[in-house]
Amino acid sequence: MQASLCTQALLCQTGCMHSIKMVEPGENEVLASLESKSKKPNSFFRAMANRPEVLKAFIPLYGAIAGPGSVDRRIKSIVYLTCSYANECAFCIAANTPGARKAGVTDEEIQALQTEQDHVFSEPERAAILYARDLTQNAAANETRVALLDHFSSEQVVEITLVAAMANFTNRFNNGLGITPDADT
Repeated sequence: MQASLCTQALLCQTGCMHSIKMVEPGENEVLASLESKSKKPNSFFRAMANRPEVLKAFIPLYGAIAGPGSVDRRIKSIVYLTCSYANECAFCIAANTPGARKAGVTDEEIQALQTEQDHVFSEPERAAILYARDLTQNAAANETRVALLDHFSSEQVVEITLVAAMANFTNRFNNGLGITPDADT
């Protein structure tokens, strides 16, 4: 029994018939609106639309966390990508890299996040990276949180934690359901 479950999981990662239904925009008004704005299909939203009330509540929550706040967009992008690389979430990496570039994260810095070569970042950015990575891998990041407080206010640490938590949520959603960037093409 165990071997067959492992085999089935492996097959599903490579495109088996046991996959999550991707809701069509005609079946969900919120999904239709989102895809109309972006002018392209989004498998993350299409999968989440299986629970329409969750998709509807997710959008404003995501906006409140990832949108303007007390932490600059560059730091938020770095934190999101740090978690996504730690979790190896191809969908989130692909979805968040263009925004990171717009926020001023260079290709060299993106490569540094991927390879955990944090020396190219400023001291506050390194503190945020180490905290996000620690929180992702251990769920209790006491030491790195204390170090984060040397550079950021309590409000900012909460905001950075929310960004890391959101990244981990979307990473696990996508990885758990086998959602990849090529699913949108």
